[in-house]
Amino acid sequence: MSESMLKISDAASIALHSMIILVKKGDKLTSVKEIAAELNISANHLSKVLQRLTKAGFVESIKGFNGGFRIKANPQILTFLQIYELFDGKLKDSSCLLSNNKCGDKCIFSDLISSINRQVKEKFESTKLSDFIK
Repeated sequence: MSESMLKISDAASIALHSMIILVKKGDKLTSVKEIAAELNISANHLSKVLQRLTKAGFVESIKGFNGGFRIKANPQILTFLQIYELFDGKLKDSSCLLSNNKCGDKCIFSDLISSINRQVKEKFESTKLSDFIK
């Protein structure tokens, strides 16, 4: 599949899901083990994702026996797009499924792909972590 269709890496998907778990917990510290169990994923992979989120200033890591992770960034400002792009880079717009864009402006999928890309970008830009706080 080419870069023009929505591709979300495991790391970006884990990051998005983890951030939702953390935002729902508020100030409560949550361990890697708890998040990994809730998402049914590898704690090792999750640890690497959380390290990157910490380095970006999105989460805070507290070490020690009662340590864990919690949201550091403002959930009313932080968007899905910012989290996605931290792991998968800029969301690219394209109008062709061929990786070499051989069709140019005459691609049979041009309208559909452009529309999907635009919808995904708009949805990710407008979705904030605070949307998941109940």
